[in-house]
Amino acid sequence: MSTMPITTAHYLLQAHWQTPAALRLLPAQCSWLLETDSLTARLKSRCQQFRLQMLTEQFYPLPEPLHAQLTGAGDALLREVLLYCDEQAMIYAQSWLPASTLTAIEPLARLGSQPLGEFIFRHPALQRGPIEVAELDTAQLTLPLPLTEPTLWARRSVFWLAEHPLHVVEVFMPEVYRL
Repeated sequence: MSTMPITTAHYLLQAHWQTPAALRLLPAQCSWLLETDSLTARLKSRCQQFRLQMLTEQFYPLPEPLHAQLTGAGDALLREVLLYCDEQAMIYAQSWLPASTLTAIEPLARLGSQPLGEFIFRHPALQRGPIEVAELDTAQLTLPLPLTEPTLWARRSVFWLAEHPLHVVEVFMPEVYRL
């Protein structure tokens, strides 16, 4: 097992997460940040060509900030992807899938280039915890694309599939609000 590097993954765990009601968000931001259905499906419905770029898929010890949310220590698969709409990066997504969840729901361990949202939103026992949002300093994000805005909005929540948790964070590029 590797120890987690100080990267975007670490920064997102430490971000100042808040309830959406505590923030002043523009209507376009609310529309995306508070979307309760699949972001993948929403992106696909608004573009000619959808693409997922895999950035990371590696096991790490479950970081301390996630222990309480994901019930139990152990290893977790860190999965980082970029979602593209017509060759424009729209969403960076980070998922923490505990080894116990991958064992119980084995297809999660074999997603490859399939978006996580396509799988979990079809799962009959899907439950979602509250959505929290944060404004992120782009200087702290290490993504393989140019970030021209000083800040970006993100959201996070915990999903349960038949009582097996996973943690998802999505960071929205400014272009997504024009879709």
